[in-house]
Amino acid sequence: MSSILLYLRDRLLYLVLIIGVIGICVTLYLLEKSRYPGLVTEGTIWYFIELSLLATAIWLCLDYIRQRSYFKQLKEALSQSDELKAAVLIQSGVTAEQKQMATLLREQHRAYLNELGRYRRQQELHNHFVMQWVHHMKTPLSIMDLHLQDLLQGEQAGSSPSIDKLKELRGSLQEETERMSSGLDMMLQTARLEKFELDAQMRSVPLHELARKAVNAHKRLCIRHSIFPRIDGEAWAETDEKWMSFVLSQLISNAVKYSKSKPGGKQLKIRIHALDNGSSRLELTDEGIGIAPHDLPRVFEPFFTGENGRLSGESTGMGLYLAKQVCAKLGHVLTIKSELGSGTTAELYFQTSGIHQLGD
Repeated sequence: MSSILLYLRDRLLYLVLIIGVIGICVTLYLLEKSRYPGLVTEGTIWYFIELSLLATAIWLCLDYIRQRSYFKQLKEALSQSDELKAAVLIQSGVTAEQKQMATLLREQHRAYLNELGRYRRQQELHNHFVMQWVHHMKTPLSIMDLHLQDLLQGEQAGSSPSIDKLKELRGSLQEETERMSSGLDMMLQTARLEKFELDAQMRSVPLHELARKAVNAHKRLCIRHSIFPRIDGEAWAETDEKWMSFVLSQLISNAVKYSKSKPGGKQLKIRIHALDNGSSRLELTDEGIGIAPHDLPRVFEPFFTGENGRLSGESTGMGLYLAKQVCAKLGHVLTIKSELGSGTTAELYFQTSGIHQLGD
């Protein structure tokens, strides 16, 4: 349908109203003519009708010419194959309604692009993490395969491995399986993070018990690398037990990872404080190699490994990022302080209003 017909159809009610008003005026003229013959002639009545219709036609033509560009852009937008560009084609609004509609379309287009960009960044982040995760999972598999090949070669040569060799092999296999288990758990938590609000259950949780369970889960690693954990203090906090266990596991895993290269015994201190305002704080301090000052502001960025991560080759750059995301969704505050060569302190602050911020 042409733009002229569309224009006239939208103004059909106005045309009917104008014709109705003209009809009422003509009726009044005829009544006056019947009451006072000769006062109003038929020519005057026809002149009024023609003049009214002409004025209406002129108004319609001028108004259509004024809005013709708008209708042309609207037609182009409707026929546009690229829906992203269609919304920004309508720029020639004339009436207040058309201008408001054009503004609304621009705002909707901007919001759509922002949302699309956010989903694309999430997809890129997910793809990058999957590729990096697969790469890190190949390392423990390769090590385990090498150990099995050594055993097979020894059996083929007719020699049985010594007890010390078997103990060493068992410890190595345990470490690699723990790395794989940790990687699988991180992958699972990353997938669940997108539907966080459907999974989280806020309730009062004893932080000291939660910390004790997290430490026990890393007991073998701590013993193997001469790291001695210590938990001081007791407090309760409104949080999700499962997600907070994941956060503590990431923090302890990082503490072990960057402490094991230092010789001798190291301490891993977990201090829990119940604050006067009803909030609570958990501090986890290691005696590891610490974080370089220029890396510290970026430790919560996805895939950022820093100097230490590149040296160890074990870091995915996702542990602290996921921990920060989880804490933000739970309404908790996670901060990192560190001194290069002296260790790192991770601080978790549990606000009393954390439960109200769930899913923000």
